[in-house]
Amino acid sequence: MYYSSGNYEAFARPKKPAGIDHKSAYIVGTGLAALSAAAYLVRDAQMPGKNIHIFEKDDVPGGACDGRNIPGLGYVMRGGREMDNHFEVMWDLFRSIPSIETPGVSVLDEYYWLNKEDPNYSLCRATKDRGHDAGCDGKFGLSDKAAMEIMELIFTPDEKLYDRPITDYFDDEVFSSNFWMYWRTMFAFENWHSALEMKLYLKRFIHHVAGLPDFSALRFTRYNQYESMILPLVEYLKAAGVQFHFNTKVEDIQFSIGGGQGPERPRTGTGQDTIQRIQQAAFPRNPYSTPVKKAATRIVLSEPAQDGAANITSIDLTENDLVFITNGGCVENSTMGAQDKPAAWKPDIEPGGGWDMWRRIAAQDPSFGHPDAFCGDPEKSKWMSATVTTLDGEIPPYIQAICKRDPFTGHVVTGGIVTCTDSNWLMSWTLNRQQQFRDQPKNELSVWVYGLFPDEPGNFVKKPMRACTGEEICQEWLYHLGVPEERIPELAANHANTVPVMMPYITAFFMPRAAGDRPDVVPDGAVNFAFIGQFAETPRDTIFTTEYSMRTGMEAVYTLCDVDRGVPEVWGSVFDVRDLLMASVKLRDGKPITDMKLGLIERFALKEVLKKIEGTDVENVLKEFGAIQ
Repeated sequence: MYYSSGNYEAFARPKKPAGIDHKSAYIVGTGLAALSAAAYLVRDAQMPGKNIHIFEKDDVPGGACDGRNIPGLGYVMRGGREMDNHFEVMWDLFRSIPSIETPGVSVLDEYYWLNKEDPNYSLCRATKDRGHDAGCDGKFGLSDKAAMEIMELIFTPDEKLYDRPITDYFDDEVFSSNFWMYWRTMFAFENWHSALEMKLYLKRFIHHVAGLPDFSALRFTRYNQYESMILPLVEYLKAAGVQFHFNTKVEDIQFSIGGGQGPERPRTGTGQDTIQRIQQAAFPRNPYSTPVKKAATRIVLSEPAQDGAANITSIDLTENDLVFITNGGCVENSTMGAQDKPAAWKPDIEPGGGWDMWRRIAAQDPSFGHPDAFCGDPEKSKWMSATVTTLDGEIPPYIQAICKRDPFTGHVVTGGIVTCTDSNWLMSWTLNRQQQFRDQPKNELSVWVYGLFPDEPGNFVKKPMRACTGEEICQEWLYHLGVPEERIPELAANHANTVPVMMPYITAFFMPRAAGDRPDVVPDGAVNFAFIGQFAETPRDTIFTTEYSMRTGMEAVYTLCDVDRGVPEVWGSVFDVRDLLMASVKLRDGKPITDMKLGLIERFALKEVLKKIEGTDVENVLKEFGAIQ
């Protein structure tokens, strides 16, 4: 497996790998990583669909990309996904997945047309004082000292950031800024999360800094992610003959470790240019890696039996049986409340889930990762969301007053989250294009609400979010919309249905970590297995994105099946001087670097540099992007 860039390989079809007809695949989970792996097995590895088996512990596919109308509860979306024009793997795959709405076009075609005709941007990013615009004016509000703290983090080597929290590098100069409000609420970062992940995010999305205040950098699907992304993938796979096994838990995967050295896979291959070759060779390796042969030998499954007990079965594996393992899971142990019931707190890890399975796997070899670095402190990786369904025309006018758009048009509504900056829960809410569900009545709206501080008492409901019923969460939301207080209880009770969700591990991947805590997608010495999803390690990309999940699926298939085609590299905006200059200027709210408060020596040095570049193209580029006047 190797990385490529440009469109030379992007549109090429690989030859059929030797021996693929005699191989089988067993995939754990049905999240985006798993479904992508299956799709790449079908499209590029050209494995017969009947040879591919997907195990899912639930009765529906999708993992964290969900969206359902649950009988007795109502419409529920645990989260939302923000897409980027440079999700190279995602678009590589979805150009081949047929739309389930429009005959003859792909999911990518549909998505592209939608976001071209209805571009995303927000008209109110944040509020305060009960629905009034917070007056951020698109500014980041960073002092020179805060800007330097951000730059210093970006340039700190990864190894110095292992197991370190963000608070080791940022102080109130950053934490009190609009930048941090934009950032933490958009990506769900907490102050105690990983400084390494913060750095990786800054580098990965440097090209979108200018679009942070108004979300103009983002693109969204037409409906919830289950209907817009998961269902088309599932239909494509079923049409290819892929076998789905629902209500089937993978309790354990057993390995044989030893017996010589495993396969030696080159870290670079044909098709790369020199830059790709140098960079891929320089990627850091898992410090626990060894070349010792490692082979998956058995999958242990449990399925519900008629008497209610678990029926335990196993599948013995050969080296031609490929296993793709979704280890961990950000929505594991999620619980749903109801309009009249809080969501329960149930963080205890049980057999049959992604965390328990990973613990069993990790105990067999150090290179298989360290799950407890991520799932060991759920109080620090949790937050809550809720889906509010408005039932008539009573609440929508308050929404429209803030987002400044009619929410019933089917077009962009809020354009991303609206953060209530003075909310004790640090509440944010959003309406994507309505209706969010194909079968939803036209007079209803689906609002997604989340709180980063669910342990704090609310401003109107004097209880922690985690202790609130759906109705009470709706009351708190209505309060921050500016609904007259005397109307709030009646509107929340009779004009909306709200379903709260508690997610103990929703930001587990942001917990401080070190090299080797996540296993490589294909560990050194691995014969017939790979790790996929948010807790597998692939260089340069960032977790909590659709792209990361899909990238691990592609890399796993291309490596184990020896697909002779490049995996598109992570977009190189961090190496683009234009993006770097743009971000540097925008972070300082348009002020050129010549306006920075510098010491005498620094001012002298800058003056000398500017003299040296006078009359050159370097000066022209700096002026073009506002870095100097």
